[in-house]
Amino acid sequence: MVHVDARFVVGVAGNVISTGLFLSPIPTFIKIWRKKDVKAFDPKPYLATLLNCMLWFYYGLPFVNPDSILVVTIDGIGIIIEFIYLVMFFYYLSTKGRKMVVTYFVCELVFFGAIVTATMLAIPEQKMMINRHLRAVVVGFFCACIDVLMYMSPLFIVGHVIETKSVKYMSFTLTVASFLNGCCWTSYALIGEFDYFLLVSNGIGAVAGVVQLIVYAIYYKATIKVEDISYKSTNKVHAARKYHTVLNV
Repeated sequence: MVHVDARFVVGVAGNVISTGLFLSPIPTFIKIWRKKDVKAFDPKPYLATLLNCMLWFYYGLPFVNPDSILVVTIDGIGIIIEFIYLVMFFYYLSTKGRKMVVTYFVCELVFFGAIVTATMLAIPEQKMMINRHLRAVVVGFFCACIDVLMYMSPLFIVGHVIETKSVKYMSFTLTVASFLNGCCWTSYALIGEFDYFLLVSNGIGAVAGVVQLIVYAIYYKATIKVEDISYKSTNKVHAARKYHTVLNV
């Protein structure tokens, strides 16, 4: 009972943090809505997140992996949020961009449908406990692979931070949220029903979050110094221009 309660509490915390991550791009979409233009924003990360949510949603269903209702709830929320983002992209994209979004979206539906069909038909309902476990293994494998790729993708910015010695384009809030998200779902996987796939993918996510936080801490002061120098230089330029303007009057 204690294990179940603890797992439920950690799962709820994971739901809250994950929802925050799903909602974090809202400022970006407010800009898109105000300017009526997607500019250089890329819809592919949102398409990837949508596929990830669909797979985890299926993975958490009772006939695939019982007692994972909190996985279903958060990924159901994620599906709705990511779909709204893609609708906004579709509305403001050019004709070529719309075709790309539709193509990717259809491919994702086909891929997801193929996994659902294969696991439901190729793994029948006979001998329920064994088959349910086998379904969870097959679906969980795909979920974990995509989850790892999504957790690892922000590490590309780490290279840019090291190269420029600046964390200007590295969101501290998003980095902390990703780290906490990985920690929460890793804990959820360890409590009660041991879940290898949640453990591996989110464990890697937590480690990736630690790496990003360390890099942020190392280059934070350097960023302040660079920005301070830039600010002072800009002020000197403005002062010089103002001085010359006064002399010319």
